[in-house]
Amino acid sequence: MFAWPFCALIGLPFSRAQFAAKLDFMQIVFFSHYFPPEGNAPASRTYEHCVRWGQAGHKVTVITCAPNVPNGVVYPGFRNRLWPQVETKDGIRIIRVWTVIAANAGGFWRVVNFVSYLVSALFAFLFWCRRPNVVIATSPQFFCGWAGVIASWLKWTPFVLEIRDIWPESIVTVGALRKGLAIRFLEWLERKMYRSANLIVAVGNGYRDNIRGKIGERVPIAVITNGVDSEQFSPRAKSEEFLKAWNLEGRFVCAYVGTIGMAHHLEITIRAADKLAAKNRSDIVFLLVGDGARRGEIERLVEQHGVGDLVRLTGRLDKNQMPEVLASCDALLVHLRKTELFETVIPSKIFEAMAMQRPIIMGVQGESAEIVSRAGAGILIEPENEDQLLAAVEELADKPATYNALCRNGREFVLREYSRDDLALRMLTLIEEVARKKN
Repeated sequence: MFAWPFCALIGLPFSRAQFAAKLDFMQIVFFSHYFPPEGNAPASRTYEHCVRWGQAGHKVTVITCAPNVPNGVVYPGFRNRLWPQVETKDGIRIIRVWTVIAANAGGFWRVVNFVSYLVSALFAFLFWCRRPNVVIATSPQFFCGWAGVIASWLKWTPFVLEIRDIWPESIVTVGALRKGLAIRFLEWLERKMYRSANLIVAVGNGYRDNIRGKIGERVPIAVITNGVDSEQFSPRAKSEEFLKAWNLEGRFVCAYVGTIGMAHHLEITIRAADKLAAKNRSDIVFLLVGDGARRGEIERLVEQHGVGDLVRLTGRLDKNQMPEVLASCDALLVHLRKTELFETVIPSKIFEAMAMQRPIIMGVQGESAEIVSRAGAGILIEPENEDQLLAAVEELADKPATYNALCRNGREFVLREYSRDDLALRMLTLIEEVARKKN
């Protein structure tokens, strides 16, 4: 007689048979700290997968924050309210929860931001969500992953953990935190989080191997890489309006698009610009599109070196503008600091550049460099080596035959091997298997 109110409180269906009958049309709850209109890779991947799962007939709820990345300022039209706010976009039910807002610059308040999301997201899950067929959480950030773990415990639900970053190892690598007792505790939590999953989905083989080294074979791990929506990112003419706005007309534009953070070491563009200036080459320009913890420092260095005509910073642009930005540029620089951990990273922007028929200057080693090399879609350089960057950008600017071949190769390759439609379907199939086995 007490079963009905208890089930209603935690969102359980009234019988196991009723729940099993719903598996062909799953209820999915997805915890993601980032979501559109934020335009970073976690937000884009989560949105593009969830849209496709909804189109396949499943009901998807995303629990996220008020959009504020990277500056810690809530976007116009949104509010950071204590009470969860519910909206619907493209068939996805979105629950936005309150967090302690902080800029994406590391430090104490950023950790408080992460923990506040954990608490608020679980509150929303308990009282705004019936028991789902499966819970998914994506990391980064780390406490988002733990929100998924605890949610799966609270409502006895299968749990799929998506890993896009090895945390806390990555924050030690970029110098945001030092090794010590706190990091050892976080590493214990990391291993516990992995072992709590019914399935781990990693975005690259390097991530998979890193996790395997920590937990062995205890949890199945699948690799679903990032990919590209080939309709949104397709070849198009340059935007004369965009070029004019940033005084880029008639110049070869090598663009970096993404977070300007501690991991990206974009000082390399300033050092390369110094060498361009010494050669009197004003026909080449570096365009840094984005924002982040180090944008102010990069702007100061540009001014100090007197290369403001060769290195331009636009600040954050809306994700919807990215196809126009990529079309208007001539090449894409992808760059991370030279460290072993980043050899496991596969930046999603490489697929977008290939789909837009733009060659890549690849300043990341490891698996992502292998992809670009296999595609024949770019030039590989050593991270933090401005001489190699300069040589690569001059080769692309001065050798049209080389440039055109790289453009053609990239689009053919990415459509064949990294279609977002195919990758979303592969992940959905894995999720359905987990839900059926556990329910």
